[in-house]
Amino acid sequence: MIPSSYPSKEEIARLTARMLLEIKAVHFNAREPFTLASGLPSPTYIDCRTPISYPRIRSTLMDFLAVTVMRDAGFEAFDNVAGGETAGIPFAALVAERLGLPMTYVRKKPKGYGRNARIEGAMSEGQRVLLVEDLTTDGGSKLSFVDAIRDTGASCGHTAVIFYYGIFPETEKTLSDHGVQLHCLCTWWDVLAEAKAQSAFDTETLAGVEAFLNDPRAWQDSHKKG
Repeated sequence: MIPSSYPSKEEIARLTARMLLEIKAVHFNAREPFTLASGLPSPTYIDCRTPISYPRIRSTLMDFLAVTVMRDAGFEAFDNVAGGETAGIPFAALVAERLGLPMTYVRKKPKGYGRNARIEGAMSEGQRVLLVEDLTTDGGSKLSFVDAIRDTGASCGHTAVIFYYGIFPETEKTLSDHGVQLHCLCTWWDVLAEAKAQSAFDTETLAGVEAFLNDPRAWQDSHKKG
């Protein structure tokens, strides 16, 4: 069902942050930083797969994502919703259901047998495709999915995520240069604000996270091991 209520962007961001904190998808630890996939340290970590196990939160977030896309991109802007393997697949299915559109998914690489396809499901030339993922950090991983979609003759000018880091200034330029507009529900700044409002973490931890968010590259350089 297409959502019929339209909260403000600010309220969507606040409630999304609140939900992610409630289900403990957000992890802060400035004393013993997490190691990201890039190998770099970070006092923050978020698991946006967690919402799939919480039906009320999952449903609300997908309503928010559908509303955000319709408001920002248009009510008749898409013909197909594609999820990126693997975390984007369940969210793409849920958004497609709300928008009344076909759903497909994009493999990270060809499966190596059969049709050797990267696109699973029916995607055709000329379709306008929305790429759905759980989150984006610097935008780089989205480009391969976008290119795979475009290789079918379809177009892909929009990607929608639950969570966007919002701390690396090059992200939106990277996507924009590739002809892609980013839509998101909340950022680390929204999560930090809600964590402060809830006193969800101790003052020292919140201060360490804020220092990281203000200058992530410098923080990472100063906390590299070895």
